Amino acid sequence: MAANYWESTQRRHWQFTRQQLEDLRKKLEDEDQNLVQMYPLPQVRHLSIYFNQQVSRIGKRLGVRQQAMATAQLYIRRFYSKVEIRRTNPYLVIATAVYLACKMEECPHHIRLVASEGRTLWPGMYFFSNDTSKLGECEFFLISEMSSQMIVHHPYRSLTSLQGLFSLTQEESALAWSIINDHYMTDLPLLFAPHIIAIMAILLSLVLRPNTTGIQSASGSAGTIANAAQTALGSAGQFKPTGEKQGSTPRTKVQKLANWLVESSIDIEAIVDCIQEIISFYEVQEQYNEKLTREQINRFVKARGLDK
Repeated sequence: MAANYWESTQRRHWQFTRQQLEDLRKKLEDEDQNLVQMYPLPQVRHLSIYFNQQVSRIGKRLGVRQQAMATAQLYIRRFYSKVEIRRTNPYLVIATAVYLACKMEECPHHIRLVASEGRTLWPGMYFFSNDTSKLGECEFFLISEMSSQMIVHHPYRSLTSLQGLFSLTQEESALAWSIINDHYMTDLPLLFAPHIIAIMAILLSLVLRPNTTGIQSASGSAGTIANAAQTALGSAGQFKPTGEKQGSTPRTKVQKLANWLVESSIDIEAIVDCIQEIISFYEVQEQYNEKLTREQINRFVKARGLDK
């Protein structure tokens, strides 16, 4: 089961349409509108950026591998599709998700160490009893809300498989990897299959390929990203199956990718949708205010006594 995405619980239970995801979140807010009105929060993308930063911080202190941190981020996103965030202590959820992801990705850390690092990172916001009971309780809470469906299929594997096929340079592969890292701050992992995400990242990495001044960061200027994405979208728009094999050798890697997609059964519209979503995210990222986001989260955690 773990080796087959198509038969996995991820595909059967944790892939949604945009409307389904919106309905899930609206239902959670409708269940207690007073709570929502009393403690306004930033938009979901800004919360996701903040959570990503916190996962990275504790992951760095623990020496956690990137894939385990990606798994933790997806656990958090799944969990908050089932549970209203204002009813939880997000710092406890973040630490627990990292602890649980490390176990699932076979790079476990002792629960006391995770709790200790959490207290150090978030003083005053992250209280545990000496027996780490709160983290243990939260672990069962996460597992229960995710119905024990813990195996995660990531785009990294597809990227590794395809980078040789499209002759990606080390810089292009690194950029595609970076874009995949960024997509965990969006809803894309809950909307599309991992191979779709990987192809989107490859396509963008070829458009945002290294220039004379070095690698252009995927999280750079949204305007630059948007302009480059138009090229990618234009290319993607031409990926229409014709049933005819190309007679000439592709002159560029983008053309090679286009020809490969023409001969495949991969959903081109899904790739275009992914590109639009990640570009939209980069634009929103420019308006992100870490201080404001932290203050709004800390406010409801302290006011509701969730830090005890």
